[in-house]
Amino acid sequence: QVQLVESGGGLVQAGGSLRLSCAASGSIFSINAMGWYRQAPGKGRELVARITSGGDTNYADSVKGRFTISRDNAKNTMYLQMNSLKPEDTAVYYCKADRVRLVGGIYDINYWGKGTLVTVSS
Repeated sequence: QVQLVESGGGLVQAGGSLRLSCAASGSIFSINAMGWYRQAPGKGRELVARITSGGDTNYADSVKGRFTISRDNAKNTMYLQMNSLKPEDTAVYYCKADRVRLVGGIYDINYWGKGTLVTVSS
């Protein structure tokens, strides 16, 4: 089995910064892509940023220029540096691992973390 554990959420004032981490553990052979998603109260889950194993990234328009996604493939860990935070960034942030291949496995499976809450006060 694979576990994704997010950390780094919390309460911050508008204009501040936070750094989220997502650590994947288990008998992992490879992970194709990893991404951060968020879900604000009363809204659906949306993609924030995504990074492939090769380092290609894409961002939601609302966070471009403010958030930076990175990844340490050797540690199966992903990060999200969030700067210039706005109250509208308030949400539960989820980590997702796409197309995870386990050691000895033949199928690719997607996994989600349980989320970490980010609250930005005005």
